[in-house]
Amino acid sequence: MRIARFSIDGNVAFGAVEGDKQDELVLDIIKGIPFADHELSGTKVPVSKVRLLPPVLPNKVVAFGRNYAEHARELGNEVPEAPFAFFKPSTSVIGPGDEIRYPSFTEELHHEAELAVVIGRMCREVPRERVKDVIFGYTCANDITARDVQRREKQWARAKGFDGSCPLGPWVETDIDLARAGDLTVQLTVNGEQRQLGRTSEMIHPIEDLIVNITEAMTLLPGDVILTGTPAGVGPLNVGDDVAVTIEGIGTLTNKVVKRG
Repeated sequence: MRIARFSIDGNVAFGAVEGDKQDELVLDIIKGIPFADHELSGTKVPVSKVRLLPPVLPNKVVAFGRNYAEHARELGNEVPEAPFAFFKPSTSVIGPGDEIRYPSFTEELHHEAELAVVIGRMCREVPRERVKDVIFGYTCANDITARDVQRREKQWARAKGFDGSCPLGPWVETDIDLARAGDLTVQLTVNGEQRQLGRTSEMIHPIEDLIVNITEAMTLLPGDVILTGTPAGVGPLNVGDDVAVTIEGIGTLTNKVVKRG
């Protein structure tokens, strides 16, 4: 099931996305919230009539860096032996179609296409064999990065945590199992030109290892998001660029880069 979060006439709701053609998609409004008991209402609205929002509002976004060897090498970094985590605040999250505002404190904004894992239940110290039980589904993410700030400041709070630096969407796909999630195509285009193309099977540390690693230290809550790393091909974004992340079996997340107003 594809579950989207949307607004219509000032109201926010979740809905199950139905249909295959983009211009014919409809939402069956969900009664309740997807992380608890819920059912489809049977009330349907065309996707074209709503504004899609970030599919979840995470308490925290846990991101893992340098989890693809070729990406680590393209930036001159060593491949980490253990998962390497950092955080993006909830205020960094924006949705499909939202504008990425080019920060005033950087001159080198980069894109990073990533598979995002959405957590479905509160969990801590998750054993590897139970990882599949805590995953709600998967969505597309773009780990927008102020690369010059990242190099200069060494730690990544400002470089990767600024407002709008974590586009998510367009919805959460819940019908992908853990095995399939480990071998999906991830690609990114800028103005229709392909920049990144890889597969999640190229991850150094697979999804199971990432969730085991972070839950050794902290509790994850329903709606929390895990960013699993980016394949090689990261590069600059400019004002006016349309950037699109497409992940096999999920969909396409598109955003436009604009000047900060």
